[in-house]
Order: sequence, then structure tokens, then C-alpha cells
Amino acid sequence: MFNLDTLKKYDSQGIHKVYDRWPEISRESYESNLDGIDFKDINHIVFAGMGGSGALGDIFYSVLSKTNLHVSIVKGYLLPKTVDSNTLLVATSVSGNTVETLTVLDSANKMNCKVVCFSSGGMMQEYCAKNKIEHRNVPQIHSPRASFTSFLYSMLKTLESVIPVKKEDITESLTHLEDTRKRISWNNLSENNPSLNLAEWISGVPLIYYPWGLEAAAIRFKNSLQENAKTHAIAEDVVEASHNGIVCWEKPSSVKPILIEGEDDYIKTKERWKILMGYFEKNMIDYREVSSVRGSILSKLINLVYELDYSTIYYAVISGRDPSPIESIDYVKKMMS
Repeated sequence: MFNLDTLKKYDSQGIHKVYDRWPEISRESYESNLDGIDFKDINHIVFAGMGGSGALGDIFYSVLSKTNLHVSIVKGYLLPKTVDSNTLLVATSVSGNTVETLTVLDSANKMNCKVVCFSSGGMMQEYCAKNKIEHRNVPQIHSPRASFTSFLYSMLKTLESVIPVKKEDITESLTHLEDTRKRISWNNLSENNPSLNLAEWISGVPLIYYPWGLEAAAIRFKNSLQENAKTHAIAEDVVEASHNGIVCWEKPSSVKPILIEGEDDYIKTKERWKILMGYFEKNMIDYREVSSVRGSILSKLINLVYELDYSTIYYAVISGRDPSPIESIDYVKKMMS
């Protein structure tokens, strides 16, 4: 039986306590005194970052996908060839020491584009000070993945003169976070907690199906399952999977399908969900659905991230694992240094 003693036993660094503060952290970050940027004629934004920092770029890509801005994502070392004087590079490294993002930053500094950086200090802050590049210091809270909302809302505050995101959408998303917390936090370890219910159901290899607009939440869920629960996970676009991945269900499998649905998905996507669920039921394949809140794309994404991330913490504890340590990532970083 899952209880608070079990949570405290395995979550030795208290990451769940940080997640419980996400609504306050988000609001404080957005209402902070961070200065905005004053760049003109921006028509292309490149978001660069890895891991938890890279997930921030995914969110902005989805939020800005229906605007006139051209948005690119860099998770690696190289800038796209389309960078020019009307491009803004937004480089994020929670630690400030991510080698891939620092490499991109150095390349951008040699080009005729605008740059703004976000980190908790480290080599990124030093580089920006030396080269007179706009930098915003945002404290790391526990870890890059747990610092997700502090960086997201700090970036929304800093970039508001450049990105067409309505303030009412940001305010709405903050209100939804408070409502979501009531349902998913460790103060509600009951059968009515959707994050705990999902965690108790997960086994084998989770396969996350998502519609294109919610890709950022699905990728973040996959990454958090890997980092927190130390388990393999797969994420697939539900429409694309209907043309290839679905054939894998023709034989028995330990893979467990999780369907991430938007409250107002495109009509053809809704039709796809019904067909897929009918297929699963016909073939006695157990699945779970997770639905977004109703509201703006920002509200949908951040609240899905909140609910799904919390489920990975619960799943880690249920599996007898501490969600905080990431020894393999530390090993790779050490070997690359």
C-alpha cells in the first residue's frame, strides 16, 4: 500500500516537495523583477538546450507553432543555417555548464544574431558577462528537471516583448497549476489521485501516444520516466503510428500504451483515438488515457507535464527507486569533460 512513509523512504532528496511548490514557484518566477529584452524585428527564434533545458524549447515550439514566428529547436552542437540578423537565440542551461549549449552559444556569438541566455550561473553566465550578452540568472531548484517551471515562467517574463503569448493565457495556466496540485500531490494519496493511479498501473515499457500539438508533454513524460523511474519509455505521434507502429500490437508485448489526449483535439485526431481504443479493446490490450485541462495550449502543456512528472516520481517510489540520482548521466558528462 502506497503511503507517505514509503514516499519519504525512497525519495531521499525530497523531489516531490519541490513539485508540490510548482504553482508558487511558477507565479513567483513570472512576477519576478527580471528585465525583459528589447530586440526588434525578430522573425526567427532558436531555442537551444539539452535534457530538462531542452524540454523548455519544446514547450515554446508548441506554444508558438500557430504564430508568424519561425521557431527552431537545437538539441546538440550546431545552429541551423537559417540564422541571420533577425534571429534570436534563446540558450538555456539550468546548470550553466552544458557543453552542447555552450558550443551553440559560442557559434551564435560569432554570427550577426541576437542572443539571450538563461542559467543558474556556471560557465554560461561567465561567458555572457565576458562577451556582453544578455543573461538572466534563474536559481536551480533541486535539479534541472525540477526547475522546469521556474525557468519556463522566467523565460515567459523575459521574452514577453518578442513572443506573442497572451498574459491571460499565462495567468490561466498558473490557476490551472494550483487546481492540478490539489488532485496529484502527496497530500492526496487516495484513489482520486490521477498521477498515483497511473503510476500504480505502469509496468513493462510505457508507450506514450500523443497528438502533434502535445508532443512537448509526451517527450517530457518519456524523459522523466527515464530520469526519475529509470525505466525505458517510448513516445510516438498517434497519427504517424497508425501508419507503422500499430502493427507491433499484432503479437503479445510487455509494452503498455498511454494515450495523451487534448480536450479539444482536431476532429480527425479524435476519430483516430476512438479507432485506436477500439483496436486495443478488441485485442484485449490494456491502456490508459490522460486528458489535458481545457484552455490555452500553454495551460494544456504545463499541466500535463505537472501531472505526468508527478506520476514518474510515484512510479519510481513504487519500484523501490530513488527518483533523484542520475548516475548514468553523470558518468557520460564526466567522460565528455
